[in-house]
Amino acid sequence: MPTPSVTDRINRLKKEKNAVILAHYYTRPEVQDLADYVGDSLGLSQEAGKTDAEIIVFCGVHFMAETAAIISPRKKVLIPVQHAGCSLAESVNGYELKQWKEEHPEGIVVSYVNTTAEVKAYTDICCTSANALRVVESLPPNSRILFVPDKNLGAWIRKRTGREMELWAGDCCVHQRITAEMILEKAAEYPEADILIHPEANCSADDRIHSLPQAYFYSTAGMIAHAKKSPKKQFVIATEMDTLHQLQKDSPAKEFIPVGDRIICGQMKKITPENLLEALEKEQYKVTVPAEIREKARLPIQRMLEL
Repeated sequence: MPTPSVTDRINRLKKEKNAVILAHYYTRPEVQDLADYVGDSLGLSQEAGKTDAEIIVFCGVHFMAETAAIISPRKKVLIPVQHAGCSLAESVNGYELKQWKEEHPEGIVVSYVNTTAEVKAYTDICCTSANALRVVESLPPNSRILFVPDKNLGAWIRKRTGREMELWAGDCCVHQRITAEMILEKAAEYPEADILIHPEANCSADDRIHSLPQAYFYSTAGMIAHAKKSPKKQFVIATEMDTLHQLQKDSPAKEFIPVGDRIICGQMKKITPENLLEALEKEQYKVTVPAEIREKARLPIQRMLEL
């Protein structure tokens, strides 16, 4: 837990500098508790677009702060640590997409928002796990679609929509650890529990999981919403473990069981209250996107947000 002096200094600086702290569900619980808004990729993108703050301190990995800088180019976007990366975002680059588009000029590139600004610049429309089905279903029938970069999310979309898509061979190193066997074991151990699964999990297109009546696929925010409204008292959570912090805060009378004990994003955990304070004090590690890339990348994000 942060010391009272760290918390007090952060709160004072937020007011003095008209700053807002946005944090992802996968950051440390003590960082989530300091944030003005905690959310998943879609919620954080929306919040970055509507905030009146002059400074956005983004507690997440680098591509998320880039997205905020694209959406809000007149605001100062800071990230508390410089090298918070993402295996998924780093699995594809703009040059590779440029080549694909040259080979398939009629094709449509759908990029998960978990990508770099450069990749978004070669994208036709972005999506998040919360709106991916709606985005793909909005595309013209019989379109040639390339979905990047998460093969598991893409396979889940393809299974749910029946749409043919080429899938990039990327994955989230955290959700890739979540196997069908882990889900089935927890289903047997907790037969009364709802099982809430992120579609980035590597079992998201497995027929055995889809046949479980108590299994649901959600974005992180969707999991939280489901748990709040469900009459069930017990839930197995198949996503990054610190999501349980918000789940428990929102539904303190319910029990949340992680699907495994190693489902941890080490990159998100790099952010601490102390380096969050330092970012505010020094206004350091500003995230900027070159104007040429920003203008190209803004359009697919805007298309997503309009849906």
